[in-house]
Amino acid sequence: MSADDGLLRVGIVANEVSGDMLGAGLMRELKARVPNVVFEGIAGPRMQEVGCTTLFPMEKLSVMGLVEVVSHLPEVLSIRRSLRNHFLNNPPDLFIGIDGPDFNLSLERDLKQAGITTVHYVCPSVWAWRSGRVNKIRQSVDMVLSLFPFEKDFLKKHSVPAVHVGHPLADDIPMEPDQNGARERLGLDTEGRVIALLPGSRSSEVSSLSEDFIRAAKLCWENDPKMRFAVPLVNSRIRGMFEEILFRVAPDLPITLVDGNARDVLQSSDAALVASGTATLEALLLKRPMVIAYRLHWLTNWIFNSFKLIKSPYISLANMLAGKEIAPELLQDAVQPQVLAEALITVLETEERNGTVREVGYKVHQELRLDASSQAADAVLELVRSRQAVVD
Repeated sequence: MSADDGLLRVGIVANEVSGDMLGAGLMRELKARVPNVVFEGIAGPRMQEVGCTTLFPMEKLSVMGLVEVVSHLPEVLSIRRSLRNHFLNNPPDLFIGIDGPDFNLSLERDLKQAGITTVHYVCPSVWAWRSGRVNKIRQSVDMVLSLFPFEKDFLKKHSVPAVHVGHPLADDIPMEPDQNGARERLGLDTEGRVIALLPGSRSSEVSSLSEDFIRAAKLCWENDPKMRFAVPLVNSRIRGMFEEILFRVAPDLPITLVDGNARDVLQSSDAALVASGTATLEALLLKRPMVIAYRLHWLTNWIFNSFKLIKSPYISLANMLAGKEIAPELLQDAVQPQVLAEALITVLETEERNGTVREVGYKVHQELRLDASSQAADAVLELVRSRQAVVD
């Protein structure tokens, strides 16, 4: 049925918190254009608020790394198989996979082969690692919605239809951050230094990084007793994990735990210690100096290095978009409290580096501020209509 005159059924799958945010924005814009749109698939709380029926908990898919996913693989494959059967038996007008390429591309390929229009939102980082996946993308989707301008050019060279829509974070985040306003909303003193700690949104990240982040914070506090800390925690389960580590390691640390709201936590800060991921982009758009840390399972790291799977010199979006290291990246064995604390103190006290972060942050912010959710909605509806016109 035409998206113009009747019901539009959309299958949609998000794998993690950042995808939930992207999906919710796109869904709102689609609903504004097609009031009778219906969404079902896998959704986080934001997408569910907009009206997506979730068939499985999104947390089941929030697994990072090659080795880390092995213990979850049977359940993940079972979920994908169930989704495939569901959508083949109840074909939507459109299927949108949000990020999560290892899960979504195979599902998209099966649905596309069955004649279902498929879109992948967020270009897989084929330009950075496992570049051979571009062939699978071509086979799996009718369109890629890319967040960053260089991705569209890369995909075009490999005959993959793509539309560059910008990034919703750039639309939502003000060009000028309001540090005092954020501190007041969080109940933080407007005086003194605040360090944001973002150990990740996945349970594997929180269990791997939190103790080192907390011990590093304690060392910074001992260096400057007026320093304060804040950490956003994505849900009650993650908060419980973090609290257990905090009370065991540094129960007296002056730290504010915040339910969600990573943006205000970052905006309130003078610097941030961040697990690599979308949070580094958010920190960059907020023009906040940061130290980036990440620790993979040792075998995953060995596979990446041995087979030279990573082509980019950086792991973080912030440094990739800058084209240079504007934030130190500490990986694997370098993720140690003393190293992290020294890096944070250096970042706080290096005005030249902080000026570079602000300069790059403004430039990237302007490049990505394109009303992404609106552009994405227009692109997918145009695709649906063009496919329907061919069928008609």
